[in-house]
Amino acid sequence: MPAKKLTRQDLADAAEKYKNWGKWGPADEIGTLNYTSAQDIVAAARLVRKGKVISLALNFDNNGPQSGKTKYPPLGRINPLHTMLRTGTDAYSGVLDKRGIRAADDIVVMPLQCGTQWDGLGHVFYENYMWNGYDCREVSSFGAQKCGIEKTKNKMVGRGVLLDVPRALGKDDLDDGYAITSADLDKAAQAQGVTVGRGDYVIVRTGQMERCLKAGSWDGYPGGDAPGFSFETLDWIYKHEIAAIASDTWGCEVRPNETEPGINQPWHWITIPIMGITMGEIFYVADLAADCAADKVYEFMFVAPAIPVTGAVGSPTNPLAIK
Repeated sequence: MPAKKLTRQDLADAAEKYKNWGKWGPADEIGTLNYTSAQDIVAAARLVRKGKVISLALNFDNNGPQSGKTKYPPLGRINPLHTMLRTGTDAYSGVLDKRGIRAADDIVVMPLQCGTQWDGLGHVFYENYMWNGYDCREVSSFGAQKCGIEKTKNKMVGRGVLLDVPRALGKDDLDDGYAITSADLDKAAQAQGVTVGRGDYVIVRTGQMERCLKAGSWDGYPGGDAPGFSFETLDWIYKHEIAAIASDTWGCEVRPNETEPGINQPWHWITIPIMGITMGEIFYVADLAADCAADKVYEFMFVAPAIPVTGAVGSPTNPLAIK
């Protein structure tokens, strides 16, 4: 029997149930990042045993995921456009700057959410409101006057936990359209011998990105069908009081969405503006997953600051798992 499709009333009920507005005061702009304490960061530093640093970022280049074909509109996102302002060829040819310095410079033009990135709290609105009840018009053509990503520039540091869901289910990767449940998250944690706690940064592997990389094609990845979080995992996230959550897919939640027509990305509607969750997307987790499977250690120090672009609603990042 098909699952019941989520309605706007279901979203309204969830918004009331999981609302964190005012929890950290009426002026708060960073949401659940408040859960990570100084003591948590000290404890995370003690997890470093091997001195091994694993990047969870894709390279930012023209081969990124925005090149994939999809039946959904591309939202104006493109892969980074990188060009040189001056080069070694210029220097060799005698084209020097006015100071006579022989050097190279370059420039990048890119959407802030085209690759491995954080969704900030100004990114998604619930009706006419953003995180903590701020009016959505606080985000204008001048940028986010509230909840800009720069407010998080000394955050995204703490204990990271990888939940490798397909491995726990005995699979290489999850099928597109597979809705990860709270039970799946608990099963992965139990299989790995790890407990998710308050203030943690939870990274969830689906294997979809690895499947795309192996196929040599991003077709379907940017906005297409994907494994991801079921709407009911909102309860798991809320009760565990995690700082942030990230995954290896374009949009974290399951696609097609579990909704009636006219409702797109419902999990986002609640996690970001209602709960205050900063969300990581397009994280490359293959190397981390392999390392965790090898040493059976699924916790690590996590360092993934956003670039503090004033008023931005998202940011590229190079997340580091340090073991």
